[in-house]
Amino acid sequence: MKREVRWERMFVDELEAAFAACPVAYLPYGLCEPHGPQNALGCDGLRAHAFCRRAAELHGGIVAPTMFWNIHELGGYAVWGEAVIGQSRPWLTALPPAMFMKNVLYHVRTCQNWGFRVIIVFSGHSGPHADDMKALQQILQPHFPARLAFLLDGDHWDLFGDSGHGGSVETAMLWAAQEDCADLSRLPAPDAPGPHFAMGSDAAQASLRRGQKIIEEAGDRLGRRASELLAEYDRLGLEPRFLTYQDVEDIWERDVAPRIKDFRSMQALMEDQQPPPEGSIWRRNWQPPTSW
Repeated sequence: MKREVRWERMFVDELEAAFAACPVAYLPYGLCEPHGPQNALGCDGLRAHAFCRRAAELHGGIVAPTMFWNIHELGGYAVWGEAVIGQSRPWLTALPPAMFMKNVLYHVRTCQNWGFRVIIVFSGHSGPHADDMKALQQILQPHFPARLAFLLDGDHWDLFGDSGHGGSVETAMLWAAQEDCADLSRLPAPDAPGPHFAMGSDAAQASLRRGQKIIEEAGDRLGRRASELLAEYDRLGLEPRFLTYQDVEDIWERDVAPRIKDFRSMQALMEDQQPPPEGSIWRRNWQPPTSW
């Protein structure tokens, strides 16, 4: 029987023992987002949680509850939605980039305050904000003794191959992560006109065994990265620090907010993109508010 590593399902004595053995926190993030009719909407977060859970089972640490609100709907994300989702209700749990990143700052602050020495932020949802998350880590690290790693599923692209969004690999990973959340009987007929709720063209080739293998390998990688950062913390002789809400607000206003407007996820359009057409549900929110 695998030991419990999920924060919300552990008793206090289990948490204290796990913390004493390995003071690493894994923070999984995702998004409720279309991945084809064969996948439940929580695909990104469920996969992220599975990676983090396997990392903690193999290498130690504690996995925080998954955050299912993430960046979407704005700018290039809207262009993508028009192309692969169309005018169907998308059932997105989307936040503006700045709000999402400020949430991450507060989440990291909590883990720092409770003494974690390594904090792994892992998002199963990627996009233009992949570069922004790396930049955010660099901005925040000087304020935190805990070693930070902000990672996305795209960092493990060599494990996934060329399968696209909602295709065979993402379906396989979700199938392995939460078996009742992937159902290949829901796939459309091969000749049915699309788009099919952001489904990849090779979705029917999904393999449970491949999904299990990816979760095992990605979890091991995450855990080994956490171990490296834990050794770095010890080598540097760092001391704990308690951050108040005011400290967080000061960090945000001084060091993060002035740079947000230049983040890729805040741009109305990416390179060579055209805005969604008039009348599209994606047209209504593709431009950032003027107050940003």
